[in-house]
Amino acid sequence: MNIYWLLFIVSLCVSSIGWKKFLYFISIGYGFSIAGCALALIAAYRDILTLPTLLLCLLLLVYGCRLGGYLLLRGIKSTNYRKALSENVGKDRYPVFVTAIIWVSCAFLYLAEVSPVASRLYNISAGTGTDSFWDWAGVVVMAAGIAIETIADYEKAAAKKQNPNRYVDTGLYRIVRCPNYFGEMVTWTGCFIVCIGAGCNWWQWLIASLGYAGIIYIMFSGARRLEIRQTKNYGADPSYQEYVKKTPILLPLIPIYSVARHSWLRG
Repeated sequence: MNIYWLLFIVSLCVSSIGWKKFLYFISIGYGFSIAGCALALIAAYRDILTLPTLLLCLLLLVYGCRLGGYLLLRGIKSTNYRKALSENVGKDRYPVFVTAIIWVSCAFLYLAEVSPVASRLYNISAGTGTDSFWDWAGVVVMAAGIAIETIADYEKAAAKKQNPNRYVDTGLYRIVRCPNYFGEMVTWTGCFIVCIGAGCNWWQWLIASLGYAGIIYIMFSGARRLEIRQTKNYGADPSYQEYVKKTPILLPLIPIYSVARHSWLRG
C-alpha cells in the first residue's frame, strides 16, 4: 500500500474517536494520530531507516504520545479546560455529513504534517534520496520544539497549581505569552525542513506545505482564542495589561502583541 494512503488510514482510524466527542478530533485524536503515523513509518521502512530518519520517527512518536497523553489527562482532571474547549469548539454535535468532512479533513492534515518524513523515507526506498544534513537539522529543531512545549506545559501547570486565578508570566511565559504554541511551531518547522534534502517532487512539496501552513494557521488561531479568553478573565488587572504590552503573543522578539482583531484567524 502507498505510504501516504497508509498514513491517511491510520489518521482516520485513530482520530475517529472524535465521533464520540467532537473536540477529540482536534485534541487527543490529533496527538495519537501523529503517534500512530510514526509507528506506521517505522514499521513500513524498518529495513532502510538511517539513524537520523529513525530519530525523526521517534520524535514524532514522542510528540504524539506526549500531546495526546497530556490532553487526555488534562481533560479528565480539569473542569475549566473541558469548559474552555467546549466554548472554543462550539456545540458538540453536528450533522453527520459535516462531521464526516471535518474527520476526513483532520486526517489529511495529520498526514500532511508528517509527510516530510514520509517523503524522505519514500524517496530513499525508491533510490532517489540519500542521507543529508537536513535530516539532522530536522532532528535538532524538532527536539528543541518538543522541549519548549514540554517545559511550557510544566511551567503553566505549576503556576496554576500555586495560583489558579492568575495568568502565567513566569519562566518561558516571560518571553512569549504562548510558548507552548511557539514550541509547536518550532516542532513542525523542524519536520518541514526535512523536505529540503529529501528530493521531494512537486506534489510531495505541496502536501508538506499544506500541512505546515495548516498547523501554523491553527497556532495563530489558538493564540487569538487564548488572547480573547485571557482579556475577558484578566483584562481589568493593570499588571496583566502591562504584561501584554511588553510580551509578544506568539513569536519571541517579534513585536506582535495582539491578534484578537484578526477575525480571519477564527478557526
